[in-house]
Amino acid sequence: MAIHFHTGDLPHGLDFGSRVAVDTETQGLSLVRDRVCLVQLSAGDGHAHIVQLAPGAGDSPNLKALLGDRTVEKIFHFARFDVAMLLRDLGVETGPVFCTKIASKLTRTYTDRHGLKDVVRDMAGIELSKQQQSSDWAAPDLTAAQLEYAASDVLYLHQVRDGLAAMLEREGRMALAQACFDFLPARARLDLGGWPEIDIFSHS
Repeated sequence: MAIHFHTGDLPHGLDFGSRVAVDTETQGLSLVRDRVCLVQLSAGDGHAHIVQLAPGAGDSPNLKALLGDRTVEKIFHFARFDVAMLLRDLGVETGPVFCTKIASKLTRTYTDRHGLKDVVRDMAGIELSKQQQSSDWAAPDLTAAQLEYAASDVLYLHQVRDGLAAMLEREGRMALAQACFDFLPARARLDLGGWPEIDIFSHS
């Protein structure tokens, strides 16, 4: 594993190919109170790029260009949260998206365990450590353990994505999954607009 740390933005000209795994680390899980502190990216080649964002940072042109590039698929686990946070803090609609959590729920129906740790163990045979999950990601100086944890969240997503995509195709659910992925920007806007728990499709 190689970790490349960047402050404020990605270097110009960095090429992730046609697919990039993406994750964020935030101060907490509130779309109102908390902010994005880190954005992690990997091309699936054993390298993780970590971008540290300062409070109020919205001027990250290279990162924003990549996230909004419609020719590059972004692989997330639980994209709903990350897409909303990136839209709010960076003002970019991230897409197109492949969400491994949605794909897991549509395929791994033999289990109710769809967290990243469980999916990576099942699909990639890797045991992730979650020791740094509750951590101060807004700290100006991050520890080596924090950086390794952040990197691990994206390093295996390509392998997980491919395994889940094969299962979606096998079960005839790829079109349904794609429709869910395509809806994620609207789902993010609903979350940010005050409808995080309300089912607007229900009769009541």
